[in-house]
Amino acid sequence: MKGSCACGTVRWEATPPSKFVAHCHCDHCRKAHGAAFVTYAGFPDGRFRWTAGEQALTRWSTPTEAERTFCSQCGTTLTYRGPRWPEDVHVAVGTFDEPPDREPAAHVYVDHGVSWFTIADELPQRGGATGMEPKV
Repeated sequence: MKGSCACGTVRWEATPPSKFVAHCHCDHCRKAHGAAFVTYAGFPDGRFRWTAGEQALTRWSTPTEAERTFCSQCGTTLTYRGPRWPEDVHVAVGTFDEPPDREPAAHVYVDHGVSWFTIADELPQRGGATGMEPKV
């Protein structure tokens, strides 16, 4: 699987299978992407690599001790790495050149979602302190 930022300066590739694909509604993801939610695919760290433009990456360490990478040329947010999943890299599905190897399986952190977007699909909705607890 391959992907890139909007301007094509930064390119990446990942070896399937992904571990998951999910829609995240947390405050940090929404703000980092400027959208109601972001869809991520998770890969074990050893199955993801930058193939071009790594020198153009900017890394931002968040207040929650996570790291987000984005292209310093066009601003595309590319990856997320967090302390809860230190062995994984989460890749923004919007940066894929082709569809991911699986469909999204859930919405996470739904209790952080915006009031102006209604989830209209049948995917499980998760929230709570971990963002992964079943919504009641």
